[in-house]
Amino acid sequence: MTSKNEIKTLGELSVDNKGSYGIAASAVEYSEELYTYLRISDITDDGRINKNDLKSVNEQNAEDYLLKPNDIVFARTGGSTGRNYFYDGNDGQFVYAGFLIKFSIDPQKVNPKYIKYYCQSKIYRDWVHSFNTGSTRGNINAQTYSQLPIILPPRTQQDILVKMLSSLDDKIELNNKINQNLEQQAIAIFKSWFVDFEPFGGKMPEAWKEKTLDEFCNIFTGKKNANQFDENGEYLFFTCAPTPLRINSFIYDGAAIIIAGNGAYTGRTTFYKGKFDLYQRTYACTIKTDIEANYIYLLYIIIKNVLQKKIMGGTHGSAIPYIVMNDIAKFKLHYEKTTFDKLSQIIKSFIKIIQRNNEENERLAQLRDTLLPKLMSGEIDVNKV
Repeated sequence: MTSKNEIKTLGELSVDNKGSYGIAASAVEYSEELYTYLRISDITDDGRINKNDLKSVNEQNAEDYLLKPNDIVFARTGGSTGRNYFYDGNDGQFVYAGFLIKFSIDPQKVNPKYIKYYCQSKIYRDWVHSFNTGSTRGNINAQTYSQLPIILPPRTQQDILVKMLSSLDDKIELNNKINQNLEQQAIAIFKSWFVDFEPFGGKMPEAWKEKTLDEFCNIFTGKKNANQFDENGEYLFFTCAPTPLRINSFIYDGAAIIIAGNGAYTGRTTFYKGKFDLYQRTYACTIKTDIEANYIYLLYIIIKNVLQKKIMGGTHGSAIPYIVMNDIAKFKLHYEKTTFDKLSQIIKSFIKIIQRNNEENERLAQLRDTLLPKLMSGEIDVNKV
């Protein structure tokens, strides 16, 4: 390569050389008549939008805080400090909240999506971690973010980096959309059979019995603190956040329903099959050895659509929402063997495809994260790509 990398600050690469704080407003229930309110909790650790619990904002000046393409927002406080989201306009309109700081990237100075990928890199994460003191995660204000150093390769290299990594992200997003569609189909079948009782003339058959979840599942929680992860770990480490971390140990190998036990995502439910470990306030439900193994798939859909909605956000009065194991263990559901056998087999076929897509996404994300530093540093010569 004939050109060398430069070092620029985030402020220097922004339109007005500084960051802007979001609107100080309370969230209200989601409404298509109002702007969608983008909060820290709506952003995943890998820079995507979690659309499961979006809220709206109802303020006269909300329009002044609408994100525009090439804006990037950063979480400025708490355990999410450093989390960021690059806005390209594809996710709809967002008004960004007060605990987020926005920078408008100048496309004349840098490929804006290069900043997106840079702020998902280990170099960036190390910079964020440098503000931590002991077990406390440091706050980062707008002035400090504006001084974030950016390693800036030549524009040609930026463009190829963005093109390559965007193709991986596009495939990940396609898989996510397929998964959402499959899960919606599974939910529709569940509701048809268990809510509307369509195959039974609209009434629950008298032969159905009421059971509790602990009659089907072993339920346990993890033992580790959330800070015991290893970003290069071999196994997934489920915490109460939407995105699992990684770790070098596992406490279970198999199919499980994972339920967040405290914090903003209390009750959030995911399905995973493989080796994993758990945060001490996260619960796992695994099928008992004397129960039909396929029931785990139907139970996941039931929990996600009934139990999750019941306990999402926490069921106990506290400054920090939380649930206890008994909230899960004594969850009641209706059971009839023939119906469970048939529906579990149908839903299993959907979830197995979802699992394969998730595994592919994990490999694609690892490839993306491996390529990123090599493309930024010039270790991979873009002129030969």
